Amino acid sequence: MQKEVYEAFLKMRTAAEAQGIQFKLISGTRNFTYQKSIWDRKWKKYENLTPIERAKKILKYSSMPSTSRHHWGTDFDLNHLTNSYFESGQGLKAYNWLQKHANTFGFYQVYTSKDGGRTGYNEEKWHWSYLPLASQYLTFYNETITNTDIIGFEGFEFASSLDMICNYVNGISPESLRFLN
Repeated sequence: MQKEVYEAFLKMRTAAEAQGIQFKLISGTRNFTYQKSIWDRKWKKYENLTPIERAKKILKYSSMPSTSRHHWGTDFDLNHLTNSYFESGQGLKAYNWLQKHANTFGFYQVYTSKDGGRTGYNEEKWHWSYLPLASQYLTFYNETITNTDIIGFEGFEFASSLDMICNYVNGISPESLRFLN
């Protein structure tokens, strides 16, 4: 995780703790190799599906290597990797606090509900992005990377037909996209 992101997280965590809310980082920066290991494990798990259906199944919650925001050191996962955790008890309290206060520290939930037409990954209440830096990386990514650059793992050949950059890398919440302007 980048130093600026971690420092902002510590400030946010301290503010939350003062109100009885606990945050635990469960995943942060991932390099290509680590993301590939996640992808490969799931690729093997869904071997009963056709290759394109395998890719679509994995892409509900996991990125193709080289397309993950976790590569940038600006995004992290908090507390639990299921939306249901954040719908009751301590998880709901934490999520409500994040919804109300995280933006103050530069953090945004980029994978929100798809009800408004957002594309890409399903909602991830646990995934938060530090947009002061992540927005710069997204701009650079869009100026530099094409779908044909996404290679080096099983199923990479579907990057273009799934339009990974448009539908997934840029498939973030409208609030997050507004941050780019």
